[in-house]
Parts: sequence; structure tokens; C-alpha cells
Amino acid sequence: MLNEREIESCYLGQFIPVHYHHNMLMDQNRMHSFKSAIHYAVKPGAKVLELGGGTGVLSFFAAQQAAKVYCVEYNPDMVREARKFLAMNPNGHKVEVIHADAFDYLPPEPVDVVICEMIHVAMLREKQVEVIESFKRRYLAKFGGPLPVFLPEAVIMAAQPISQEYDFEGFHAPIVQFQETGVIWPGTVELGQPAVYSVIDFSQPVDSVFAWEGAIMVEKGGLFNAMRFITKNVLAIVQEQSTTIDWLNHYMTLPLANPMQVAAGDMLHVAFQYRAGGSIPSLQASIQAQVINQKVTEQVPAFA
Repeated sequence: MLNEREIESCYLGQFIPVHYHHNMLMDQNRMHSFKSAIHYAVKPGAKVLELGGGTGVLSFFAAQQAAKVYCVEYNPDMVREARKFLAMNPNGHKVEVIHADAFDYLPPEPVDVVICEMIHVAMLREKQVEVIESFKRRYLAKFGGPLPVFLPEAVIMAAQPISQEYDFEGFHAPIVQFQETGVIWPGTVELGQPAVYSVIDFSQPVDSVFAWEGAIMVEKGGLFNAMRFITKNVLAIVQEQSTTIDWLNHYMTLPLANPMQVAAGDMLHVAFQYRAGGSIPSLQASIQAQVINQKVTEQVPAFA
């Protein structure tokens, strides 16, 4: 039987089942991006901590250059999986898999890099923000500064008005949808540019509530019936090349309660608010949208 904390974690996505982790191993975009970022961030001889290790693959990447990796995992099934897989792989012996709660664990020594991938679109469901903020407070109290490098280092979040088809073989069902990035979806029409509503820098304090209110210009008319949420994780900042190593979550599309027709040149007034780690329905219920039929010259920053 799961205890109360574990039951809550199941709902919020922390106690992720084994098969889901296996799916993440097969996500080549995710794997390649993290491998590249970890190879850059973890220097030879470094000490590394991973919070929420899953199969242990990110700790494995770190162990190729690190002297020691502490891999913390809350799910006992995944602890067994990680230990089994790491024993099969080069430098797996450098990784110590620890069955513990990431909210409570601190390493026995200072570390150079902290890897944490408890990331869901819009920072919902999973506990990335809360875990990192808790870690920073406890780490500074025990070891003082400086803080380690966090991977990801930052997150950029944006929202975009779209027209989304909800016909499934003649069955109309406005549902939450997740879509791969870099793919043209015939049933999706972008009505305006994405508007950045939050930039998170994990080296700085992060607010647990995201609230945004702003205007978005309609560039293509149609039925405005959904908001697309975009989350770009800046895994590592490559200062020598003035570039970044990024990983985009799948797009998350939330249907609006009250769809509306819009025309090119209209301005949309959009507002929403939600808590980091909260449920998808909590964000969906908070979305407010209104059409303002007048053109203005001021533009909302585009999401790059």
C-alpha cells in the first residue's frame, strides 16, 4: 500500500511508473539534448547529484566524466531498475543510487552540478520548481555558497492562441492534447505568435505561482478555441559559443471553455494563473480570453 505522500506523488507525476521511464529512453530528442548538455556541464573529476534519477540514464551520462554521482530516486521499482542498468554500463560503478525523497536528500559533500528532470509542460504536475527551491535552501544552510550549476539552467514558457480541430471520426471532443514539436499538424492553425509569459533562472529564487495577463495580435482569422503552451528548457548555456543546448517539451493544447471567432488584426486579451506543480485542469480553468477589435502598434515579445 502507498502512503499518503506516495499517493499524492502518483497524482502529481512524481511516482512515475517503470514503463513511462522506458518511453523516455526511446525519446531520441530528449536523450540527445541531455547527453550533450551533461557532457558540456560535467567536467572531469566533478561531483554530481541527480534528483529523480529514474532509469539512471542521466547519471550514466554524468559518470563518463564525473568522479562521483549521487542518484536519488523515490520509486523503489526505479531504484532497482537503475541499479540493474548501471551495473551493465561503463562507469556505472561511479553512480550511487540512493532510495530517498528528493525533497529531503542532501549529498554528504558539496557537488558541482545538480541534474533534475522533473519537468512537465508549463511546469505543471511534476515538482521541478519546488524540489529545486527546497534543495537550494537546504544546501546553502549545510554547505554555504556557491550553489552548484543546475541542469536545466533555465526554462522559457510561452502561450499561443490556436484553432484546434477536435473531430475524431465524427466524434466531437475538445480534449487536452500533446503534440510533438517540429511537426506540421493539419488540424492545428496558429492564429498568432507565442507570447513569453515566464523565464525561470534556477540559480535565482523562483516564484511558485505563474500569472500572466497580456495582449496577443491575431495574424490569421479563424475559430479561437484553444491555447497552446510551449516550454523550452535551456539545459546548458555554452558561453564560449554564445549559444544554448535546449530541449522542447511536447506542445500542450488546452481547449477554451468559450470559443470565439477572430479576424486578422484583432487583439486578444488573455489571462491565466496557476501554481507550479499544479494540475492541468487548474490552469485550464483559469484561462480567460477576450477579443478587442482594435489594432495597436505594440507587439508582444515573440517566443524564439
